[in-house]
Amino acid sequence: MVPRLTTALTGPLLDLENTFLDRATAIEQWFRAQWQEHTPPFYCSVDLRNAGFKLAPVDTNLFPGGFNNLNPAFLPLCVQAAMTAIEKICPDAKNLLLIPENHTRNQFYLMNVARLATILNRTGLGVRIGTLIPEITAPTPLDLPDGQTLLLEPLKRLDGRLGLEGFDPCAILLNNDLSAGVPAILRDLHEQTVIPPLHAGWHVRRKSRHFAAYDRVAGDFAQAMGIDPWLINPDFAVCGRINFQEREGEECLASNVDAVLTRVRAKYAQYGVKEAPFVIVKADAGTYGMGIMTVRDAAEVKGLNRKQRNKMAVGKEGLQVTEVIIQEGVHTHETIEGNVAEPVVYMIDRYVVGGFYRVNTERGRDENLNAPGMRFEPLAFDCGCSMPDHNCAPDDAPNRFFAYGVVGRLALLAAAVELELSAPTLEIA
Repeated sequence: MVPRLTTALTGPLLDLENTFLDRATAIEQWFRAQWQEHTPPFYCSVDLRNAGFKLAPVDTNLFPGGFNNLNPAFLPLCVQAAMTAIEKICPDAKNLLLIPENHTRNQFYLMNVARLATILNRTGLGVRIGTLIPEITAPTPLDLPDGQTLLLEPLKRLDGRLGLEGFDPCAILLNNDLSAGVPAILRDLHEQTVIPPLHAGWHVRRKSRHFAAYDRVAGDFAQAMGIDPWLINPDFAVCGRINFQEREGEECLASNVDAVLTRVRAKYAQYGVKEAPFVIVKADAGTYGMGIMTVRDAAEVKGLNRKQRNKMAVGKEGLQVTEVIIQEGVHTHETIEGNVAEPVVYMIDRYVVGGFYRVNTERGRDENLNAPGMRFEPLAFDCGCSMPDHNCAPDDAPNRFFAYGVVGRLALLAAAVELELSAPTLEIA
């Protein structure tokens, strides 16, 4: 089921989708050339927003946690893509250790871990799940809503290798974004490959660096395809010295909000967009929809009340927010049963393996949807993202999903570039 846009099927986005459809062969050739130069992350998910006049990524996750939400019909795609990724990293791999987030009560996340383990197991790997939770000192089964049981086991370190009791893996796959830093037990693993690399974690990574890489990628792609890069690229700015509790950095924040809004207004005027522009202010590091606010005027970030400052001051793991990205807000005109929805595209290696709609019953089309009210049973895409159909309209399911896949892969490529640029001279892994 593809929710219909509430906008008329005319204008820039329809033109963009037509361009993608007409240039599908050139697009695949362009990506193929890019993957000769860059190595894709092991896996990745991209949050997109479809404004009816613009289709752009708003977040890229290198530790995706929603594999359970993908259409089961596309599991073979996941398995094949995972095979390709594993063979690149450890061709002789027999065992793989999966390390998830420290969520033992989030049933939806645990079902993601179970689905991910199933995908990896079907590639021919022995897969077991090790946990960083210090309180788990013995194998601990967790019952899942679908009747499965997930077994978490305490990690064991032996010199330069990490494993479990009776289990010595070739590689270690992190589904933990390391927001709080790299635990000692994961350091100096010189005999094993850690994927994604440790510097992909939020203790190092910054959204602004990702979108700077995306700006470069989108610009190159747009030039090759003859399109305006703004149609696929959200504008942004950064403030690097913020203390919301002490009201420090308000002027920096206000001036950057005003600058981004001014540039967006100019593009709206160019394309005849009648919507009111807005920006999203969010922590430059971190996930889970924490430390985020919608701003429509620079004056709104001056003199924030205590509740607003407290909300913005702390991110995941209780870490203080000192850096923020001011990102052009992209409206979403897609709805499911009257509720605002945004597509999320999933990739393994360089392949799109599916996606789903994140739905929120309590948020508007100019607000963050990764928040309370989000439906944890999003609709899986009903067809793949790699089979455009020239016999269908640009907004029909195969072609809309193809457009999602193109922009999702651009964000994936940007993540590859980002990781290359942020890699330490000598990786501690």
